[in-house]
Amino acid sequence: MKVQAYLAFDGNCQEALNFYSNVFDAEIKNRQTYADKKIDVPSSYRDRLQHAELKGKGVHFMAYDAAPDTPLTEGTKIHLSIDLTDKNEAQDIYKKLSSGGRIHHELREREWNALFGRFTDQYGINWMINCDLS
Repeated sequence: MKVQAYLAFDGNCQEALNFYSNVFDAEIKNRQTYADKKIDVPSSYRDRLQHAELKGKGVHFMAYDAAPDTPLTEGTKIHLSIDLTDKNEAQDIYKKLSSGGRIHHELREREWNALFGRFTDQYGINWMINCDLS
């Protein structure tokens, strides 16, 4: 079994995946637009992503631009969590991903002997970074 994140966007999925691709040094795979699909969406949606995946070392998630009949609201029930063991890498990813977003917890050493930070990125996706210091 494999449980995997599938992120929904409101027309800016390609932009977000480009951003995440740069942060994680990962590739966008299986990119499909609504253009050739027999799905009832307005013509303005035809160039939007109906499905894509981001794959790289230690990262793999799927994403799409939600169709007009799919309501999107920013929520706080789920966060993507990144576990690291390299302090410099944790600081670099935190800085890149949180840029333009909202910081909820600054990346700093916590009582469980780890660097930890939590934020919502510029696309409304919630993230947690945890870097074990032991």
